[in-house]
Amino acid sequence: MADVNGNHEIKNEVQDLENVMDIERINVLRLHSMDSDSSVPSKEDGHQHAMADHNHPSSHMDHMDPSLRVFFTLNELKLGKTMPIYFPKNDPSKSPQLLPKEEADSIPFALNQLPYLLQLFAFSQGSPQAIAMENTLRECETKAIKGETKFCATSLDSMFDFARSIFGLNSQFEIVATRHLITKSINTHFQNYTIIETPKEISTPKMKMVACHTMPYPYAVLYCHSQETQNRVFKVSLGGENGDRVEAVAVCHMDTSQWTPNHVSFRVLGIEPGTPGVCHFFPADNFVLINPLPTRP
Repeated sequence: MADVNGNHEIKNEVQDLENVMDIERINVLRLHSMDSDSSVPSKEDGHQHAMADHNHPSSHMDHMDPSLRVFFTLNELKLGKTMPIYFPKNDPSKSPQLLPKEEADSIPFALNQLPYLLQLFAFSQGSPQAIAMENTLRECETKAIKGETKFCATSLDSMFDFARSIFGLNSQFEIVATRHLITKSINTHFQNYTIIETPKEISTPKMKMVACHTMPYPYAVLYCHSQETQNRVFKVSLGGENGDRVEAVAVCHMDTSQWTPNHVSFRVLGIEPGTPGVCHFFPADNFVLINPLPTRP
């Protein structure tokens, strides 16, 4: 945990975040601002839909993009529950790197600057990279829904500044991220996982949190957002059918009434807007910032 006013603690927190973002960065699925009508998750150029490992109990799984299988409902979050989950794995050496704030601030980050940015990064108009950049910039400039605060951070410093604006200048916050404890096969992204320990809820004041998702871009961009509505954060121990072990972060949204009816989670789960307890697992390159309750002596 880091005191936002302590330089030593902030350096430790930055190192923790850099470790998180170097584990696996794959941009397979990120939670859009909930007013997005996009039905297909964005992917970095070169990443294809993972279509392996379809030996799962539900026949309709054969007709669904496995990378969408991160959603579940709160009542499924219990010891012994087995569910198909997609956890991406990727070579971090091929991932965009975080830039120092000074360098990031020197580069325009705006949709109306896209022609200049394509020239700067030597991407041709209409290329997969150009389309990914345009989608990222467009989503970052999309207006937040009612009760939501959103920000696209282009550096660690700007991400921490956003967190301070949510939690308060003198607040403490910590980073919670999914960890792959045992990986039997780097090629197995999608398989059945069983909850092997009772899920642990992380208590936060007023259930306030900031979720950050990596975005497809030439350098690291973090789409961070916070909602006034009630959210619950859990750590979930999962065992894969191939022997993988994952300590996963899951967030459950208790109010989905403002989400678009086309939101991918409703289609995956077969539910309607307003259904409480819509949850999703975070891949290892996404994370949650929380302002934890003080520990009682």
